[in-house]
Amino acid sequence: MEEDRSADAGRGYPVFPERQSWENKREAHSPAMSRCHKMLDFTLETSPYAKLLLDAMKQSGCAVSKDRHFACEDCQGSVSGGFDAETSEIVLCQNNIHSQAHMNRVVTHELIHAFDHCRAHVDWFNNVRHLACSEIRAANLSGDCSIGNEISRFNFGFKQHHQACIRDRALRSILAVRNISLEAAEQAVDEVFTSCFKDHEPFGRIPHCKNDADMAYRDFKKRSRYSSDI
Repeated sequence: MEEDRSADAGRGYPVFPERQSWENKREAHSPAMSRCHKMLDFTLETSPYAKLLLDAMKQSGCAVSKDRHFACEDCQGSVSGGFDAETSEIVLCQNNIHSQAHMNRVVTHELIHAFDHCRAHVDWFNNVRHLACSEIRAANLSGDCSIGNEISRFNFGFKQHHQACIRDRALRSILAVRNISLEAAEQAVDEVFTSCFKDHEPFGRIPHCKNDADMAYRDFKKRSRYSSDI
């Protein structure tokens, strides 16, 4: 139906073509899909960012299963991943993720959306401010705006560069999946930026690098043990 296709377009499905029809069957494992799953396995086993988020979601009653909640698929354009709130599934763009470091960041970014979906009952499709908040948090906490990544994009530092990067990444993400104007996206980001930038859960800090994430994960496990002993 035309109406259904229009609704899908507003929810980002043109970016993720394999999501456009529930009747689509996933192809048998291609070399790209096999590589994607192998990198995903390594991320889930070794990344302190991912391990902390998985533990936090389990603690919140939203345990994540690799087979149920992750999908390697081809995507349109340069999109690297997405969170499908209707199926609670993380989409990893196997045609656009070409390194382990990139996979680590994408999984972390999308797990932050999944964590927000679990804890905050985000209205992804009807409230752009909710989407903006989660995009700000994901850009801030996933390493998207780390110094190393910004230098690799030839974006060099100036005062409050981290915040400027987060705004830019959040705007790009919103515009990639919602059919709204730049002005509407900017307004949503501006309205929620201060509070959402300060929300560091479940890390308790901004993990600027792997060492920061390791420390955050150790602290998280200590908090969890303390809570279970009370």
